[in-house]
Amino acid sequence: MNCATNSVESPDTSVDSLRLVIASQPDVLAARQKGREYAIRLGFTGSDVTVIAAAICEIARNMVDYAQRGEMSFSPVQAHIGRSGIEIVAHDEGPGIADVDQALRYGCSTRKGLGVGLPGAKWLMDEFEIDSAPGHGTTVRMVKWLPE
Repeated sequence: MNCATNSVESPDTSVDSLRLVIASQPDVLAARQKGREYAIRLGFTGSDVTVIAAAICEIARNMVDYAQRGEMSFSPVQAHIGRSGIEIVAHDEGPGIADVDQALRYGCSTRKGLGVGLPGAKWLMDEFEIDSAPGHGTTVRMVKWLPE
């Protein structure tokens, strides 16, 4: 008799970091797909993979729309309390954001969008930091922790 167990695989902490150039809409789609694959390699499953991919897509799309070019990296991350997850860092040398607090409010858009990109990504991830100033580009750091 075969007994199946519902064991959860341990995250693969030997996964190398991955860096992508984001300069066009196809790069946004590639970042989304590569991010999904990377998250799965780290042990994420189900809706967490979808959430991570959505956050990646929003930030990558902003890079293309506002800065025309940037880089995004995916890395495994460990917390001091023994948790592991994925860290996503996006950096561009674009025009920067004049009012970060306003940009993080739902409905705020400098284009004809819905204004849910940055606040949506922040809401989807466990940790979200943004560093931006006019003329100095933007860096976004996001972390999603594996469920305990």
